[in-house]
Amino acid sequence: MNPIRVLIADDQDIVRAGLRLIIDSAADLTVVAEAATGRQAVHLARQERVDVVLMDIRMPELDGLAATRRITADDELAGVKVLILTTFEVDEYVFEALRSGASGFLGKSARPDALNEAIRTVARGESLLSPIATRGLIARFLTSAPGSPADTGLLDGLTDREREIVTLVATGMSNNEIAEHLTLSPLTVKTHVNHSMTKLGARDRSQLVVLAYQAGLRP
Repeated sequence: MNPIRVLIADDQDIVRAGLRLIIDSAADLTVVAEAATGRQAVHLARQERVDVVLMDIRMPELDGLAATRRITADDELAGVKVLILTTFEVDEYVFEALRSGASGFLGKSARPDALNEAIRTVARGESLLSPIATRGLIARFLTSAPGSPADTGLLDGLTDREREIVTLVATGMSNNEIAEHLTLSPLTVKTHVNHSMTKLGARDRSQLVVLAYQAGLRP
C-alpha cells in the first residue's frame, strides 16, 4: 500500500521541521511538500497530488481559511483532506475552517502518535471532531450568529432514521458508538451516514455536522 502523502502548511520553519520528523517516522506516512504561505499550499496540493494537508490558520499571503476554501472547492482536488492545526481547540477560526470544508482540527500540542493517527483518520474520509469541541464550537459560533436562522427544511430529504443518526453524528459520536446506542450494526450506521452526506451534498462528516446545526438539530 502506498503511504499517505502529506503537505505541511505552516509559516514557521521550525514547526514544519518538527512536524516532518514526526510524520516521516511512520512507515505509512510521508511528507511530500512544505508550504510557508496559503498560496503555496494551494499550489502544492495540486502539484504534488497530496492526500492530506496539515493547514495552519495564520499564514501570510493567503490565510489557512482561504486556502482551505480554495482546496475544498476545487473538483480536481476532491480527494484532498484538510486537517487544521490550531493552538486552541475551541476557536472561531476553526469553526470557519469546518464550514470551509476542513475535515477536522488538531491542537499543536498533540502527541506525535495522536498527530499521525489524525492524519490517517482524515485520509480515510472520516472527521476529526471531539464531542466536547463539536458541541462547544459549533453551537457557540453557529447558533449565536445573528441573522442566521435555522434552515429547518434542509433535512427534509432524509428518512427518520437518517435524521436520528445525523443528530448523533452532530454530538461527535463515532459510527461504532452510534451503532451501540441504537442497537444497529456499524455497517448499517455507516450506510445511513453516507446516504445522508450524499443527499445533503456534504463533502465529509465534518460538513454533515455543520449542516445538522444549520438545520436546527440539537443533540
